[in-house]
Amino acid sequence: MRLSVVQPDLAWENKSANLFKLGNLVSSLNGITDLVILPEMFNTGFSMQTDLLSESPDGETYHWMKELSGKGGFGLCGSYMVSEEENVYNRWVFVAPGEEKCIYNKRHPFSMGGEDKFFTPGKSRLVFSFRGVRISPYICYDLRFPVWSRNKNDIDVMIYAANWPAGRKNVWNILLRARAIENQCYVAGSNRIGTDGNGINYSGDSMIIDPRGEIITSADSDLEQCITSEISMDELFDFRKKFPVLDNADNFAINI
Repeated sequence: MRLSVVQPDLAWENKSANLFKLGNLVSSLNGITDLVILPEMFNTGFSMQTDLLSESPDGETYHWMKELSGKGGFGLCGSYMVSEEENVYNRWVFVAPGEEKCIYNKRHPFSMGGEDKFFTPGKSRLVFSFRGVRISPYICYDLRFPVWSRNKNDIDVMIYAANWPAGRKNVWNILLRARAIENQCYVAGSNRIGTDGNGINYSGDSMIIDPRGEIITSADSDLEQCITSEISMDELFDFRKKFPVLDNADNFAINI
């Protein structure tokens, strides 16, 4: 499978500008990748303006994703604000050509940024298969909680969509590699660059990591770009067979 991670500079609370820019970036990947990964709140930046910016599950951004995915022949994913019934979620959405769709609601709203006051936390992890690869998505602050991300022998690729500030980039770099090592899986992290409306700076540092914790490819800091790498399920399964760490993992249950 070929993974592509997009690292954009997002316009603050400006959907039309972000979707236009991202449309051009994503379209450059038509026919050369299987899965395109966008960062957290890719259409607005990390805003709490839920009343103004949240959408219905089948709103503008969803249809934009479907159109790009269909034209490019790839899966497309990332998170944005979605209103459903009485709740607003920071929702990761995956679409692919045809009718395929999967969703994951961020489990750990970032309380230090006030996200928990505006967004309802998710209650379920997501694992789904796409083109023979088992994928599990997470959003930004989720990265700090390894129990929630634990591979139960059902994940091949973990995706982290983020708006992770430059001031904590070292944590981002270390934890992404840790999640790959402890779970014996590939990890792809997509982060933005630039400065948001709250004056918070982002350096990107998006990357794709192998199950040994080695960085396969990474984006340059502070540069808007797309990175692509091919991952091998044969190599992954061979590594797990030779070094079966997951066979000795502890069983546990998560209370929600």
